[in-house]
Formats: sequence, C-alpha cells, structure tokens
Amino acid sequence: MIYNIKEHGAVGDGKQINTKAIQLAIDTVAASGGGTVFISDGIYKTGTIELKSNVELHLASDGVLLGSENVEDYPERENVKHVDTRNLPRNRNACMIYADECKNIAITGSGKIDCNGTSFVMKKGGEPGAWEGWEYVRIDAPTPPRVVFFAGCQNVKIEDVTMVNQPSGWSYWIHDCDYVTFDKCKILAEVQYPNNDGIHINSSRNVTISNCMITSGDDCIVVRANNASLKENKVCEKVTVTNCNLTSYSSGIRIAWMSDGVIRNCTFSNIVITDTTIGISLFLPEYCDRTQTPDQGREDTLIEHLSFNNIMMDAIYGPPIKIFIGQTPETRCKAIRNVFFSNVRSRGLEFPYLKGKSDCKLKNISFTDCSFEKVNDNELPDYQQHGAAAWDRSEGVQMITNAENVVFSNTSFSY
Repeated sequence: MIYNIKEHGAVGDGKQINTKAIQLAIDTVAASGGGTVFISDGIYKTGTIELKSNVELHLASDGVLLGSENVEDYPERENVKHVDTRNLPRNRNACMIYADECKNIAITGSGKIDCNGTSFVMKKGGEPGAWEGWEYVRIDAPTPPRVVFFAGCQNVKIEDVTMVNQPSGWSYWIHDCDYVTFDKCKILAEVQYPNNDGIHINSSRNVTISNCMITSGDDCIVVRANNASLKENKVCEKVTVTNCNLTSYSSGIRIAWMSDGVIRNCTFSNIVITDTTIGISLFLPEYCDRTQTPDQGREDTLIEHLSFNNIMMDAIYGPPIKIFIGQTPETRCKAIRNVFFSNVRSRGLEFPYLKGKSDCKLKNISFTDCSFEKVNDNELPDYQQHGAAAWDRSEGVQMITNAENVVFSNTSFSY
C-alpha cells in the first residue's frame, strides 16, 4: 500500500502544520498491514510523528519534512513502552520522529529532513561557557533533544535521506535496537551548533553504517552502552561502519561515555575523517554527579575487540586517537582491551594519546602500518575556536600512561 500524505490533507507550503495529517497516513497504512507513506512535491512542516510497524516513510526527491519551530509541537511522550524517560539523557523523550518497539520500519528516499535548528539556537555574545569552542548555544527554552529516536525496534532501515539544520540535539538515536542499516545517508549539521551529534548507536546489535557523509558540531558516530533507561542491561555489539566521510567539531568516532556497559566486536574501515577535533575517541570521563550530567549509565565499562582499518585523517585539531579512562575513583571501568589500529594515516596538531588508570590499565592496543604527522599550530590555527579542541589539547604531552602491551609495528611519528 502506498499512501500520499496529501490524501489526508497535508499541505506542502512550508507554513501549515501537518502533524495530524502525516500521523493519520502512518496509522492508516499500519492498520492495513503495512506499506509506504509517501512525501513529495512540497515542504511539509510537522511536529512529532510516530512510526508504526511495517511502515516505510519515503521522501521523494522533491519532498521535504520540515520540523516545526515551536517546541510545543514536540511534546514529552506519555506511556512509552521501552524506556524510563526519567533516566534518558536530558531526562526527556521529545523528538521529531519516534518509534517504540516496532518491527520493519524505514525512512528512505532522496528527499530531505530539515530540522529547523536555527529556531533553537542563538549566537553567543562572547560570554564564556561549557560550549565555548562553538559560536552558538541552545536557547533558554527547552529544545528538542533528538530528531529521530527509535527504541526497542527490529529491522530498521535508513537509506538515501539527507538531514540538515539539526538543533542542539542528536540527529539519530538508535536505542536497544536489532538489525539496523544506514546506507547512503547524508547528515549535514552546522558545525558551530553544539551537541548536534550524527548517529548514536546505543545498546544495540547487528548495526551497519555504510556509504554515509556526516558533518556535525558534536560527534559524528557514537557507539555506547548506556542502559540506565532500560529494564535490563544490554550489550552493544556487532557494529560495522564502512566507507564513510566524517567532519566534526568534536570526535569523528566516539566509543563509550560515563558508566556505559559492554561494547565489543565492532569494526570501522575505509573512513575519511577531516577538519575534526579528535579522529577516534574511546573516552570515559571523570566522574560527575548524575544530577549535573544525566547522560550516564549504571555499570562498569568493558570495551573489547574493536578494529579500525584503513582510516585517513587530515586537519585533526586534537589527538587523532584518544583512549582515556578518567582518574577519579568513581570512574567505573572493568577494562579497555584488544583494540587494533591498522593502515591509519593522520595529519594534525597532536599525536595519539593513551591514558589508563593505575588499577585499570589499557591492555593489548596495537598499531600496524600507521603514520602520524604532527604539524605546527600555524598550519591549523585558532584551535580554541574549533569546538572541543580547547579541552582535548589540555591533557599534557605524555603519550602513553598506565597501559600494558601497546605494540607499534611499522608505525611512524613525524613533526
């Protein structure tokens, strides 16, 4: 079944709010057993819509889904099945496109999702703050914390779609999902907007990200195991990322965060990372009270069996590779071990930086056929204005601390 949203009265003038018409089309297709909701020939403004099982949201090349500029159009959802909203990052579930325990869902087509992010940020007046390396900050009123949020879903496909103008919120959050593919997607966020990450893969399994172009003010691709909002702890594993181009004012690839659980058996290959603060980050920050930083898990972190191969990095303003365990006693980490880098080429302001803890050393980290070129600050000037670079160049110059069996084979360092 193919159902055009115009059949339910949607108007593509970029002004009228079409949330009810689009949702009615989704519900009609779902009730019929499944099919495609077709968006074409116009700009359709909407608030939160909810995908249902067996429904594909297809944006034709002349179809634009435009996010509303009013935060009231992204209400907090009640009676969600899969998560405890009180333990979500920012303690909120608001989003533009939502799916809760669905099967066989998709967002496809060569059209565009315009998130209307300019309505949710403002240019700074020169005042210092947590986001001092970015030109913009969130507005004081609540802003949508994420654009697409899928929780507890199976058989998910995101293909061809372009997403632009993200607010200070994550583009895609895939939370405890199975069998997920991203292919030929463009995620083109403004690098000067803070916290507009690209793809968050959290506590999910069997995920493939391929042939994607991602530009973001925060991390491009994130792999985590934050289980705080779930009924039980889940492993994040079997994530494959290949043939992607990444640019970020934070990390190109980030693995883990505070008190995440198990992340294992993931591969990253054939990736170009340019004009980015950190190329690849495995980062467990210093402990912080959850009332101040709600985006944290509830476990001892275990990261193991990760492979990074054929990675080209250029214009990296911080360490090209950063593996870090916070030094506070409360930083919860069982191990970071068996991480392999091969055929990595990097040019930037820093060399790799590896720092474990005295009671939790990094183990079995290998570099094979890699080269790291450190250039003068004159070649990459004004790093303090490059997002997170001011933070990520502040750790000191010692390259390896509290680590065992770090092996360099046919690997060069030049400056």
